[in-house]
Amino acid sequence: MRGLRGATLTHCGRMDLTPYIRDIPDFPQPGILFRDITPLLGEPAAYNAALDEMAAWARQREPTAVIGIESRGFIFGMPVAVRLGLPFVPVRKPGKLPAARMSIEFSLEYGQSQLDIHADALSRGDRALVVDDVLATGGTAQAACKLAELLQAEVCGVLTLIELTPLGARQRLDAYEVHSLIRYD
Repeated sequence: MRGLRGATLTHCGRMDLTPYIRDIPDFPQPGILFRDITPLLGEPAAYNAALDEMAAWARQREPTAVIGIESRGFIFGMPVAVRLGLPFVPVRKPGKLPAARMSIEFSLEYGQSQLDIHADALSRGDRALVVDDVLATGGTAQAACKLAELLQAEVCGVLTLIELTPLGARQRLDAYEVHSLIRYD
């Protein structure tokens, strides 16, 4: 995977990022096909191409802040925020944020979870872009959107590297504009 020899371009001239996503069968449990992004992170040119494409899409939505979902959403959200010159807002698992916070509980594929956001992270008039690595069922992204809305911000989009389309996240997120660089059907 090292080096870009053999990397292909799509018809738009964009780099084909799929060779940098590794399939791991039966992780984290039997029957699950995990899409591993670490090869992409290990190839600076491919990672940079992904970030450039994400930032280009994000710029058109005119966000005023970028929300990254713990933890892999930080890997993409922070660099997108930096490229756009915007504040980065971490959405974290319970007990990780030190100041006053808002929380929301939601359902995951494997049970219940909770996300937190600092209560002063966003305010009325902010346009928040939610960024994560993978969009599966949409529960985590939907929870992050609801947290932004609890702080009276508008969600201007949901942006991910990978989308697992058979899991139906777009239906769950039908109130938001969703974009993924790679879609697995």
